[in-house]
Amino acid sequence: MSAESAIRPWILSEINYAYVKENPYQVAVLPMGATEPHNLHLPYGTDTYEADAISSRVCEAAHQRGAKVVMLPPIPYGTETNQAAFPLSMNVNPSTLGQMIMDLVDSLANHGVNKLLILNSHGGNDFKPLLRELHGSTTVQIFLADWFRGTSADVKAEIFENPDDHAGEMETSLALAYFPHLVNRDAETGALHADDGATNATRFSAVNEGWVSITRPWHLLTTNSGSGNPHQATAEKGERLMQILVDRLSQFVVELSEAKLDDQFPF
Repeated sequence: MSAESAIRPWILSEINYAYVKENPYQVAVLPMGATEPHNLHLPYGTDTYEADAISSRVCEAAHQRGAKVVMLPPIPYGTETNQAAFPLSMNVNPSTLGQMIMDLVDSLANHGVNKLLILNSHGGNDFKPLLRELHGSTTVQIFLADWFRGTSADVKAEIFENPDDHAGEMETSLALAYFPHLVNRDAETGALHADDGATNATRFSAVNEGWVSITRPWHLLTTNSGSGNPHQATAEKGERLMQILVDRLSQFVVELSEAKLDDQFPF
């Protein structure tokens, strides 16, 4: 394969100005990750690797169907205030993260790319308030996909045996499928070097039942930062989830690329 043919024209960091001059984009996808521990077996960059793997495949599938879409470089930091007790959990406060996205939105608007999908891969990132704040103040129409929540909520129980929250069966399955060389496993048996992801209950039943929410101090909630049992994870489960995510989000990107921006958008 030649160097030229290896370039993916839907990945901004790989393409060049000569291509961009002749091929304007309609849609940008911004992958949002994080840098934090994921039990004992997954890398600190898990959320960012997931965001990259999902976004790049979504953009590829949409590009192949004619969408004028470009994936921006992933942001590898997120809000980590609840994991502050774990070493090298790298926090960016919500207001700082929001300002970074606002600056990127300004750049997109300046260059005539007026449709943005934020593909979020980190539970500590809450971007819905930012979308409300930016609504009406920019020409860029912004959409949000938390792939681990709304995008996949209806299919997780069909694919995975164990419900999880962080570094469990779902994330471990994606890691085994798309960055297996970074998963901490026994060299001979392939067993994960991980605990079972058990979590501690608070002293309040309303919090435990989900009637009242808090910002959870992760070092008190978990043993080694894992929430959810990862030991039934397989690469095949990760591939099955990825296909669903790509099918759903690439279809949306195609429709978004083709959609006309008018006074009634998005209705």
